[in-house]
Amino acid sequence: MIIDCHTHIYPPFIRDDREPLLKIDPAFRLLYSSAKAKLVGAVGLIEQMDRSGVDRTVVFGFPWSDPELMRRHNDYIGEAARRFPDRLLPFVCVNPRTSQAAAEVERCLAGGMLGVGELAFYTEVLDSTVVRILEPIASCCRDYRVPLMIHTNERVGHWYPGKAEASLKVIYELIQAFPDNRFILCHWGGGLFVYELLKKEAGEVLSQVAYDTAASPFLYDPTIYAVAVQIIGARRILFGSDYPLLSPDRYFEEMAAAGLSEEDLSWIKGRSAAEWLNLNS
Repeated sequence: MIIDCHTHIYPPFIRDDREPLLKIDPAFRLLYSSAKAKLVGAVGLIEQMDRSGVDRTVVFGFPWSDPELMRRHNDYIGEAARRFPDRLLPFVCVNPRTSQAAAEVERCLAGGMLGVGELAFYTEVLDSTVVRILEPIASCCRDYRVPLMIHTNERVGHWYPGKAEASLKVIYELIQAFPDNRFILCHWGGGLFVYELLKKEAGEVLSQVAYDTAASPFLYDPTIYAVAVQIIGARRILFGSDYPLLSPDRYFEEMAAAGLSEEDLSWIKGRSAAEWLNLNS
């Protein structure tokens, strides 16, 4: 089974007219002001899944600063998952800084959503206060035994929309603060997995972390797959396409060129996600 653990879908009222929302939400404007930034709905995603041979896909929305938008988008995610129950795996997405964030997470997890994310801080510098901000959300995740997905990125190299000012030290301290939570770090964790080679502490602190491959063809040489497998093992690498940013086929081509074993490929393409999302139980 192939599972894509990282996609974004949007309801019709956003897809049909994004202009008003570009004016009121700085993060949405940063990522979607360009006409080249695609917005797709559930049906469009299902059609792409069929073309690429993807069986199931994790879907989530956007961390809106407006509570009503946040709720409406999460409702659309839930409705899409109910419409395609054998294909879509819903996550609740919130802006952690809104006062309603924890209550919205509780509402959606109680309604059957399977995780929280992608949580992102696109327009601000992430510092140590993130631990306090995320504590009630992390608590909900522990209660429902679901993973918490965090946007991360590399802090060197070229700039692009969505490249946030978050140091790996802050992300590490966040994970360290919640040892009973399971995390998914997007975009290879910004390279954080490399530090699992450290002899002391880091391997244990990061043992409850999985890393997804979202945007990898834009960011890394295909050899990153083999390097990551050698350091952390295929069971903690989750295929994520970030569709509609990229199609799954781009990833499959790079995986095929990376020289991985069939066993490792099967874990990355789906078996790891099935374990991390508790689908096997």
